[in-house]
Amino acid sequence: MEQNKTALFGKTLAELQALVAEYKLPKFTAKQIADWLYCKEVASIDEMTNLSKKAREILNERHTFGLIDPIETKVSTDGTKKYLFPTEHDQFIETAMIPFNDRKTVCVSSQVGCKMGCLFCMTGKQGFQGQLSAGEIVNQIRNIPERDGITNIVYMGMGEPFDNLDEVLKSVEILTSEWGFAMSPRRITVSSIGIIPGLVRFLNECEAHLAISLHTPFHEERQQLMPVQIAYPLEQIIEEIRKWDFGGQRRVSFEYIVFGGLNDSPRHVKELVRMLGGIKCRVNLIRFHPIPGTPLHATDEDTLQQFKDALNNKGLLTTIRASRGLDIYAACGLLSTKAQAKRA
Repeated sequence: MEQNKTALFGKTLAELQALVAEYKLPKFTAKQIADWLYCKEVASIDEMTNLSKKAREILNERHTFGLIDPIETKVSTDGTKKYLFPTEHDQFIETAMIPFNDRKTVCVSSQVGCKMGCLFCMTGKQGFQGQLSAGEIVNQIRNIPERDGITNIVYMGMGEPFDNLDEVLKSVEILTSEWGFAMSPRRITVSSIGIIPGLVRFLNECEAHLAISLHTPFHEERQQLMPVQIAYPLEQIIEEIRKWDFGGQRRVSFEYIVFGGLNDSPRHVKELVRMLGGIKCRVNLIRFHPIPGTPLHATDEDTLQQFKDALNNKGLLTTIRASRGLDIYAACGLLSTKAQAKRA
C-alpha cells in the first residue's frame, strides 16, 4: 500500500458517499465509483472515465484502487486450485477454488492466522497475525481467474469470521448489494466456531447461510479440541440457533471432522441426535487429514460410513464432504505456513 493512501476497493456505498461528501464531489459520484470498483473489469482510478478529471485527481492523490494479485497458484489433479495472496502488511493468506460438476466454490479467508487455537487446525498453529479488511476478503474473489464463473462462496478459510465480524459483514454487503457484485446471499455460507455475540449479530444483520464447527457434542472433548468451548459452550450456541427459523431458504449446517477413536462412536451419534433434534439442519462429516504437531488421526472409511448411516437412520440429515486438493496443501494454513517459513 502506498504510504498514506487507502484502498478504494472494499469500501461500501455508504463509505464512498462519505468520501465524496468530504471531497465536495457530486453525490452521484459515489455510485459511479462503486460501479467501477465492483461491476466493471478495471484496475485503476484513471480507468473510471465517467468521473471528472478533478475527481480522478483527488482519488489518485489519496487512494489506491486496492486490488492484490496472488503470488502463487497450486493446481490439484482434481481441479482444485489454491491461491496464495500477500496482504497489505506483508503476510500471507490462502484462497481455495473448488470445482465440482457445474459448481465453482471459492473458500475465502477472513484473518491472517487465528486466535482460536483449535487442535486440528494448521492456521491456529500460526497464531493470530492480523485482521483482513473487507477489500482483502473480496479481493480473493475478484482477483482469481475463475471470478466470472463462481457459484458459491464459503467463509471457511483462514481465521474465525465472527472474530472479524465488521469487515466480514461489509464484505458480504459488497458481494450481495445491487451496487456491488449482486450475488444472492443464499450462495454464501459463513462458518464459525460459535462466538455467541458474533453469532447473534450475524443472524440479525446478514442473510447468508450459517455453518457451525461442532466436531463433538460432549463438553470435555470439545474443550480439548477447541478452547473456545470454555467461553462459548456448545449447548449455549445451540440454544441461540433454536431461536431462529431455518425452515425456509436460509440454512444452518454443522461441520464435524471425524477423528479415529475420538468422536466416531455410537454414543456420539446418540448425543448428536439429542442435541440437534428439532433443528432443520445438515451435518457435514469431514475426513481428517493429519497435520504436523497434532496427536489426532483419521477414522477409517468403514467407521465413517457407519457413522453417517447411523445419523441418517436417526433422522439427522448427514453427508460426507468429498476431500479435495490433497496434493496441493489444500487444508487451511498449510500453504501459507510454508510461505511464512520460507520467508523466515
